[in-house]
Formats: sequence, structure tokens, C-alpha cells
Amino acid sequence: MKNIIPLKDIYVPAPGPEEVYATTLLDRQFDFRGLKKLLGAADISKAGDRTAGLAAENEMAREAARSILSNLTLQHIYDTPLTDANGRVDNVMRAGYEIDLEVFAEISSMTVGKLKDHLMASGGREVERIGRALTPVMAAALAKILDVHELVFLPRKVSKPTRARTLIGLPGCLSFRLQPNHPKDDLDAISLMVYTDLSMGMGDCLIGVNPSEGSVDNISRILIHLDKLRRETGAPSQICVLGHIKTQLAALEQGAPVEILFQSFAGTERTLTEEFDVTVEYMDNAYATMAEHGPLAGVADQFMYFETGQGSEMTYRKHDGIDMTTCEALCYGLCRRYDPFMVNNATGFIGPETHLNDFELMVSTLQDNFMGKILGLPMGISPSYTLHSETHLEGQQMAVQLATAAGASFFMDVYLGCDRMLAHFVNSGHDDQTMREIYGRNPAPEFLQWAVERGIYEQSPDGVVTRGQNWGNLRQFVPSDAEFQRLRECLPAAPGFDNAGPRPVNDVQRILRANQAVGREAVHSDLRISELASFDFRILTTTAQSKPDHLRNPELGSRLSPETASTMVAEHCDVQIVVTDGLSAEAVHHNINDLLPVLQDGLASQDYSMGQPILVPYGRVKLVEDIGEILKPKLLILLVGERPGGDALASRSLSAYLAIRLADSPSLPEAIRYSGNSSIGYEYTLITNIYAGGLPAVEAGSVVAEKAMDILGNQAAGNRLEDILAGHAR
Repeated sequence: MKNIIPLKDIYVPAPGPEEVYATTLLDRQFDFRGLKKLLGAADISKAGDRTAGLAAENEMAREAARSILSNLTLQHIYDTPLTDANGRVDNVMRAGYEIDLEVFAEISSMTVGKLKDHLMASGGREVERIGRALTPVMAAALAKILDVHELVFLPRKVSKPTRARTLIGLPGCLSFRLQPNHPKDDLDAISLMVYTDLSMGMGDCLIGVNPSEGSVDNISRILIHLDKLRRETGAPSQICVLGHIKTQLAALEQGAPVEILFQSFAGTERTLTEEFDVTVEYMDNAYATMAEHGPLAGVADQFMYFETGQGSEMTYRKHDGIDMTTCEALCYGLCRRYDPFMVNNATGFIGPETHLNDFELMVSTLQDNFMGKILGLPMGISPSYTLHSETHLEGQQMAVQLATAAGASFFMDVYLGCDRMLAHFVNSGHDDQTMREIYGRNPAPEFLQWAVERGIYEQSPDGVVTRGQNWGNLRQFVPSDAEFQRLRECLPAAPGFDNAGPRPVNDVQRILRANQAVGREAVHSDLRISELASFDFRILTTTAQSKPDHLRNPELGSRLSPETASTMVAEHCDVQIVVTDGLSAEAVHHNINDLLPVLQDGLASQDYSMGQPILVPYGRVKLVEDIGEILKPKLLILLVGERPGGDALASRSLSAYLAIRLADSPSLPEAIRYSGNSSIGYEYTLITNIYAGGLPAVEAGSVVAEKAMDILGNQAAGNRLEDILAGHAR
């Protein structure tokens, strides 16, 4: 168990006044005020940094910034901590200053450029030793001056093995996390996806589900099921349900097998606390709880799992003037505090507001892998693309090839690469096996032995591993035709299970690509307001004036236009319903006629007052807060088109965000105490996958109405509501 040093005992130099960094290229002078501006300008141009005004205006400015950055000493960066909007060193930044000060004393006078040269000429042990002495900002500075060959060459020198039931991250190994997500958390569908990917030799680091419904009971239910699958198959792995950490710990308290504890991290304290609903102090306590009470206590050397990815701070506009790469490095500094079993980077998951195209995705993936590995983390990479961005399968595959060459320890494994619950696209088991065969990598030793015994792999006397006769044969886990058919009916969107070598057969690939083409069309669809006239919507507008504006800059869709806002006054109703296209207007048109009347009738049956329903083209989730601050209802219900993903039908999927307005709520003090966020204004509950292939619209109307009643009755939403409901159940 790692000794967690109290934050107050981590020394951080006092911030000084901003310095102006200047240089000349030919006859042009370039000036950058403050280290934040310099770091942003030194990076490749990315969508999120461009929106925030942090990217360099041209290549000359970028190279000027890189030249200055290369000549800064590590001591200078150490002495210049980045601060938040109030000039304060936040707790995420502070956590990154927990370094090996003896080693730092040896290298502090080096410039960033000289450090790069030293690392390039050094062996793996020296790179690992130096990494322990680097703050996250130093790692980010290095990442910005490395070219692609260097971003591949350097991190492959470093290994960081970690152990739970399996030992992952060994040289020569490549591991995978199964992600059998399902829009309705159907346990039989989850089983079929687990069997499929286990049969391809995947899952040696983790079997982990992102739940579509985050209650304590549901997380416990899925955990118990995954534990059953693990025991029945005999697969040496560990399990996790990627709900919020507070809910996971509540499930652990009730006896659920929370073997690996998960949480998403952000690189600024404001994002971590206000959006991800955790504090560093809470994470410290969670680590101690798992060390003492986790099911693998005494078995696993590590038991924490974190996910990150460039851009979350930028998306929430809580980046404190820090560029995306540096924010990501700060995430890794916080991860390092807890000696995790796994860290997974999901850059590209957010969409075009952070990474517009394949080039931005590929370079960011390599930067993230490098920064995580040099800071001493067991680094997994999950290059991801979405249908509303200008990233594609080919770009994602190139990012995977580069990250494998760069020594990534593990990747994700989603059935056929399509996450139908989270609506993004990542690696499949076929991709993962292809990487193993191209680069000569093997599963974790314990898992390999199990897979050889089952005929999934064969291993020659000289240690060469090849696919065995049972590779890809999921029927080894489902011997009965009747049982296989029953499971198959629970996953109707699955296009097939046949393979050609390590790849899916062509017929399956054609279905997958056609589904994506349908989804991309849905992204670019517009609301047809005349078809919704029967609902007597109040039509509002946002500051997004075009579809490209709406897709690339979510902030524009999060604010009402001044013209609209000027026509509105406070109404103080109980519930305000808002409908917007989000990322699929088709989702609105295919669900709202059935959903909205049921929802309104359900609320009216309890005598809740409702404002005139609102329809807003080009809207995003945070728009409810802008509306809420004017109309001042107790609860807002946003019905919004999800980003398309999965099969063609899933392009019509809707989500419901239920946001309780806390400003006038008697539960505000408790919400502040629970979240650790003194400025909290709203709590959210999310109901997803409302469409014909998930939660049917009519049923969803009742579900959303019942959840609205829970929220209003308990004056709480999100994790706090689930804790209250679980407490009532006890």
C-alpha cells in the first residue's frame, strides 16, 4: 500500500508575477505572457486550444514558443506553478509536486531541451528514474517539443508492471480491458459480449462495464454478474463497474465485489470537484477504504483504475487558462498519487470541440502515452472517435498502431469496436489480436496459461504464441444451442461472430461501416419545427448560429441568444421541460411524440406546475442552467439527442437530463457538504438510450416522470439522490 502524503505536506513554491517570454525569429519578435500561454503556443494546434485562445496563431509562433520552452530550466518550471483563476495553486497541481527531490536536485539545472537529449540517449531504467523527479508540467513541456518518432521511441523504453490477479505491463506483453457495455445493462447481452471477447484472448487486465444506470443496486447487480462470469469461465482477471466512485463505495459497503475501484480524473480542481463530484481528499479516503476493505486486499498490489483524456477541462470551460496537453499531464500527476493498477486515456472521446480531425487525435494519443509512462503510470490508451467529429476509423487505427509501437500497456476491447452505450468507437478484440500478431505481444502470463489450456492460443516449446483452434469460438462458453440463441436474441444489433484470421469477416465489416454512415447523417440533421407544432413549444435560440458552430463549440449551444433571453422572465414553476436536438435531431423526431405526453401526464397527476415546454435548435446540456437562471423552476428536464453510435437505429437515441436548481432549495447546504463544492448550483440525474432498441419512448416517459418525483421529493439529484434512495432501502 502506498503511503499517501497529506496535501499540506507537499511543498509547492509560491507563485510569482507572470513573466514575459520573448524571442526573435529572423526579424520578428514573439512574446508570450506567462508560462500557461507559452505552453499552449508550443503545442500542435488542437480544436480545444483554438477555442480557448491558447493555440499559436501560426507555425512561426509555435516554433518560437518551442524554442523558448526548450531553453527553460526544470528549476524554472518547478518554481512557476500554474494557478487557478484566483491565483491559487489548486490541489490537483499540488499533488503533482510529489516528486523525488533528490533526483530532481541532480537535474534541476537542465533545460527542457537538454533533458530531452539525455532521455533519448539513456536506457529504460534511467528514463524511469528521471520520471520520478518530474512534475506534470515538466512532462507536458517535454511532450510539446518531441516529434512523432521521439514520442514513439521514448515511452517504449519504460515499463510499469502492476498486479491484481494478473500481472500486466510486462515487457513483451499487451493486455486488454473488456468493455461489454449495453444500453439497458442487460446481463445476458453482457454475458455474450464477455464470452465473445474472452474467446479471442482478451480481458487479461480487466472486465469492466460502464453502467447506463448508476444506482447502487444496479452497480451491485452488474458486479455480482461479472464475478459469476469470471468464476464460471475461470478467466484470471478482475472486475469493475465504472460508476461514480461514491456509488461504487456504497456498493462495496453493501457487500458487492468492488475489486478495482474506478474514477474519472480532471486536470483542474474546479473540473474535478464541480463536474466529476470528487475532491482529492475524498480520493485519499477512498484509497484507504479499498486498501483495508477491498475484495483483493492482500492479493493485489494495486487496486485503483483511472480514466482521463485531453479536453474535459476545456469542455467545461474550467481549464484555468491551461492548455489541454498540460491539463492531461496534471491528471497523471494526480493518478500517480494512488499507485493505480490501470490508467486509461480516452482522448478523442469528447468530439470535435477538443479534437477536430485524425491528425489531432493521433498526436494527442502519442503525447498522452508518453506523459503517462514517463510519470511512472501503467498507461493504457484508448484512441476514440465519434461520428460528430472529423475523425474516422482509419485515423483511430493509425493512432492504435502508433501507440502500440510506443509501448502502450493495454487497450480497450469493445465488441466490434462499437460502444453502443457511450456512442463512440474504440478497439475491438479483432484489433487487439491484430496488434498482438503484428508486434509479437502476448497476454499477461496467468491469462496466457488459461488461454492455452482452453485452446484459445497455442504456445510452442520456444515460447512463440499463435492463435489456437478455439480462438474466436465463443461457443466454448455456451455449449447449448438453445442457450446461445437465447443470448443472441438479447443482442439483436450484433451483426455476426465470424472471423477471417484475426479480423471480422467482410460481411460484418460492411454492416458496421454502413451503420456509421447512417449515424453521421443523423448528426447533421436539423430539427423540423413545423412537425412538432402540436406541442405548442416556446421556440428559443442559442448563440450557435450554424451546424458547424454547434458541433465544434459546445459553449455556443450552452447559452441563450441575447434576443431570446431578453424576452423571458422568472416563472417559478415546479418543472420546466426543454427539448433540443443536441447531436441528433432524428432522436427528437422519433421519440418526442410518444415520450412527452406520458411525461407531462405523469407530472400533472402529482399536481406539479409546468412551464410551457421549450424547443431549442442547436442546444447542449448546459443550456438548462442558462434557462434555469432566468425562469427559476425547481427542476429542469432536458430531452436531447445523443451522439449517434452503434447500429443505424441507435442514431435515434435520446437522453433525459434532470437538473435540480439548488439556489432556492432547502437542500443546498447538504449539496455543498456532499460535493465539497461551495459554488454548486445544480445536480444532475441522467437517463440514457431512449429509443426503440433501448428504453422505448413511452416507457421512458414514465421512468423520467418517476425520477422527477424522486428528485423533487428528496430535493436531490445525481449521486446524492442515489445515496438517499439506497439509505431508504436499508
